[in-house]
Amino acid sequence: MRRFLLLLTLLGLATASTSFAQTREIGGRGELLDRIAVVVNDGVVLQSQIDAQTAEVTHRLREQGTPLPAPSVLRQQITERLVVQEIQMQRAQKIGLKVADEALNNALRDVAQQNHVDFGKLPEVLAHEGINYADYREQLRHEMTLSLLRQRDVYSRIYVSPRELDQFLAKQSGDKSAEVSYNVSHILLSLPEAASPGQLEQVEKKAEELYQRATAGEDFGQLAVAHSQAQTALDRGLIGWRKGNELPSFMADAVAKMKPGEVSKPVRTPSGFHIIRVNEFKNDSQPMMVEQLHARHILLKTNELQDDETVRGRLQTIRDRIANGNDDFSAIAKAISEDPGSAVEGGDLGWTTPGTFVPEFEQQLSELHENEITQPFHSQYGWHIIQMLGTRTQDMSADDRRRRAFEKIRASKLDEETELWLRRLRDEAFVDYRG
Repeated sequence: MRRFLLLLTLLGLATASTSFAQTREIGGRGELLDRIAVVVNDGVVLQSQIDAQTAEVTHRLREQGTPLPAPSVLRQQITERLVVQEIQMQRAQKIGLKVADEALNNALRDVAQQNHVDFGKLPEVLAHEGINYADYREQLRHEMTLSLLRQRDVYSRIYVSPRELDQFLAKQSGDKSAEVSYNVSHILLSLPEAASPGQLEQVEKKAEELYQRATAGEDFGQLAVAHSQAQTALDRGLIGWRKGNELPSFMADAVAKMKPGEVSKPVRTPSGFHIIRVNEFKNDSQPMMVEQLHARHILLKTNELQDDETVRGRLQTIRDRIANGNDDFSAIAKAISEDPGSAVEGGDLGWTTPGTFVPEFEQQLSELHENEITQPFHSQYGWHIIQMLGTRTQDMSADDRRRRAFEKIRASKLDEETELWLRRLRDEAFVDYRG
């Protein structure tokens, strides 16, 4: 039954929702159906949310064979995660961040495709597995909102200087870690932003104790579930597979000297003390050859005067005239395409690698032969037609290597910056545990 529930777990979803019009209901005989467990600023975390996540996490950990921590420890970890998620959702609401229904439906289509289910039958299949479709949609919307918020508040603010890029590329040419991927887990013990010497000593002592327990053979995943304050705590501390140069620098330096199964001594960073475990590693060295596509497109959007059918029909006429040789694709794109990035280039998207565009666009591209033009199709951006101009197998250009280097540097900074950002949000929030 756990196929879709497992997918939600992998996406990191929380049991839904962030606010309720009514937080307590009384049954006909005075039975308490729910209660407030934590007040978080102007919102709440309900006991039912904690109970539901506790049941789900307990089930998952048992399936993984992870010994469970004491019930009070597990509930504390789950409660704290729900508190932090509630704080994030409140911030998203405050700045007006919303996930459009169209984007949500696209994500659900991906879920259906990954599970080999027709999108139209997804509610029925979920119901058969005991999952309410409306709840599932809101859970997915919840996680997408958190992802967008982190992109806005964290990812977009990570600065990579030209000098960093140059140094990275120079180092990468002789750095074997660029060719090695590590499967890593870690435990984080956070430090307050202005920790006193006493607090620092206390956290450092606990980190040393956990390190000794891990090296003595205690299950690292169980220690992470019980003690880690990272967002990966309830996933047994698992970060997953990363190339050496995609890990935070303090972590990359540690794992480069470790063997599978080894645990690092506590490492101090601005966010706290980290204990790192290398689960596996593999060499990914391979030629840097990629398949590239060259295409151009025309984009039209609906408005108050033109609905979907009108725009689709207009694009169909344009497509047929171009295909019959009556109009020039480039000239039409320059004149009417509503994609500001490509219109001035006659709709030309340049040479791109698979995965560059949204799924609907990628699907249409994958089915085209050279010079062929798609029928009008819809994506989250509007209505398109695409013409395939050619394909090639290309060695990575300097520009592409530089782009990938930029992404790797930014990814290496992301985990640490996210933890610092979450700590600041948590420190600034009013949190009242009701017991």
